[in-house]
Amino acid sequence: MNHQDALNALAVAPNWRKSTYSTKADNCVEISTELPGWVGVRDSKLGPSSPILAFTYDEWRALIDGVRAGELGLDR
Repeated sequence: MNHQDALNALAVAPNWRKSTYSTKADNCVEISTELPGWVGVRDSKLGPSSPILAFTYDEWRALIDGVRAGELGLDR
């Protein structure tokens, strides 16, 4: 499956969940792991109308590992 196919499938995925680091605030991200091999990310404020980012599992793991290691210059 290519990236565009993943984006199309994630756009209709039914089960999105808020980040475990989110509070009750509306400024959160949601993720979907409904599509085998892919992780979808979208803005919870926009819900189904939000643009979606699609990562392969390897890309997602590299992103999470980079954030945890402080490689991206982001504050936690």
